[in-house]
Parts: sequence; structure tokens; C-alpha cells
Amino acid sequence: MHQEHAFNIVVVGQSGRLQYEAALFAASLRATNPDFRGRLFIAEPQPGPLWPQDPRIDNQDVRDLLAALDAEILPFESRHFGAAYPHGNKIECLGALPEGEPFVFFDSDTLLLDRLNRVPFDFTRPTASLRRQGTWPVIELYGPGYSEIWQSLYDRFGLDFAGSIDPTWPDEFWRRYLYFNAGFFFFRCPREFGARFLDYALSIRDDPPPALVCQPLDPWLDQIALPLVIHALGGGRDTLPPGLLDGSVSCHYRLLPMLYAREDDAVVAMLETVTSPNRVKKVLKQYDPIKRMIYQGRGKKVRDLFDRSDLPRREQAIRNRIKREGFWMR
Repeated sequence: MHQEHAFNIVVVGQSGRLQYEAALFAASLRATNPDFRGRLFIAEPQPGPLWPQDPRIDNQDVRDLLAALDAEILPFESRHFGAAYPHGNKIECLGALPEGEPFVFFDSDTLLLDRLNRVPFDFTRPTASLRRQGTWPVIELYGPGYSEIWQSLYDRFGLDFAGSIDPTWPDEFWRRYLYFNAGFFFFRCPREFGARFLDYALSIRDDPPPALVCQPLDPWLDQIALPLVIHALGGGRDTLPPGLLDGSVSCHYRLLPMLYAREDDAVVAMLETVTSPNRVKKVLKQYDPIKRMIYQGRGKKVRDLFDRSDLPRREQAIRNRIKREGFWMR
């Protein structure tokens, strides 16, 4: 039992798909962690000039379910990103969380599978998800390589580039460089983490180093800044044992068709368990992809298309097969 003190959890919830994912996350937390002692916040962007439409949770049944699951709606202002870069929600919401209280951020498309007190969080040494692919930088034939690009970013913020390297991987191979998926991260203080995350992300977006001149920043900006933040705050790639988050304790499924295609039987069983209570079911089935995938059996049809022990190596190949069969939904 590692959970010696309470910590807060935050996921983003807003109109559209994310409000239903947030409700599903909350249902999975209460089902698997009935004695969780921290607070669950659903961070909700507020209307403003950066949102052409009102981004708030617009389904009252979802709000009622979240309240029944003891989740607290946490309003926050979008001052820098908004609709132009919704991934920025995970950066800007941190400033609204209680100062000085340890937190874990999860993407809303995450399912909890087991007790979080199995995870030995060290909130002084942050890390993030290593379930990722080498999506950034995109290396051009005659452009800068990985080392030059990442070095330019570490230099920008006065950080020790050499100390971030994993020397077990060869030079110019993406795994050598500190890179995460932003599906979860944690630290001792959300405002300290959030302020640095915002500072780095805005600097990269508004004044990228010359080595980034050919690099796409959308949608990767959060994942470019995140390793720099984690390194600056004394964290790294090995501060959690492998196999817990993005493993036996949590699943970042990304989209329901992908969950059914590639995740373990235990994940599907947990999904179907936490979505079966009537009060959860009557809310979640208002969202068509959830209704068809979970409650009308389309997920099983997707699952039957794939052999989990021999999946295509590239995620895009899985998506394409599901689309060809007419089962894709998001």
C-alpha cells in the first residue's frame, strides 16, 4: 500500500465527446477505488474570446451523474489556447487546482482498472506516459536531426540536455531523447507545474528556436514542452515502475474502437462492468459512439477483427481496418 497521503485527480470535461469520457472516467474511479481519499476535478473551460462556441458541459444529465460520482466541476479560463489548440486545456487548467496539493492529470479517455494505491507516486519526481510513438520531431532529409532540435530546446530554457539522454539507445534514434505522451503526468503542486508548462509552451509556440523552423507544432506542442518541464522539475523517464499506469492500473484507450481492437480482455471486462449500472448507462448511451460500441455490440465486432497477440505495428493500420469494415466511430 503506497498511498500515504491523498492527492487530487484532474481530467478535462467539456461539450461533446469529452463530457461523456469524463463521466466514464469518474465511473471507473469510483468502481475501482471506492476508498480514494483525494478530490476528483473535472476541469471545464469557460466561454470566452478563444472559444467560438460555449465549451462547457452542455448535458445536464452528465452534470448530474458527475455530481453523483462525487466529481467536482472546476471552471478555468482559456487565456492562451482555446479552440485553436484544445490540448492547451491540460496546461491552462492546472492553474485552477488547489495550490500545493499533489495532483495526477489523466486524459479524459482513460479507464481506471485497479487501485491507485498500487502506484508508488513520488510527487517530487514527475514523469508522464511512456506509451508513445516517435511522433515528434519529424526529421527532414536535409534538416536538423533529433539531437540538434532537442538541444535547441534545452538550451532555450537553460536545461541540461546531456542529463536527459538515455544512452542505451543510439544517437539520432527517437527513444534516446526524453519524450512522453501527455496522457498522464503528476507533481507536488499543480500551479508550479502549470506555470512552467505554460511558459515553455508559449515560448515554443510564439518564438520557436531556428532548429524547429520546419517542425509541426500542432498537435504536438504539449508533448514538446512536457519533457522539458519534467526534466526541469527533477523528474524523468524512470520515476515509476513500468506496467502500472498504462498497464494494470490504468488504460489510456484514446478512442473506443481502439480499445476494443487492441486492449486486453481485462480492460474490456472493466469497461463493460463500470458502464452497466443503470444510472451510468442511461447517461452514457446518449452519446452515439458509446451506445453503439458498448451497449449495441459494435465493440465486439471490432474486437473480432483482430488478434491481440499479432496486432499491426502501426496504429494507423488498425484504424484503417476498422474504417474499411464500417465500424469506426469517434
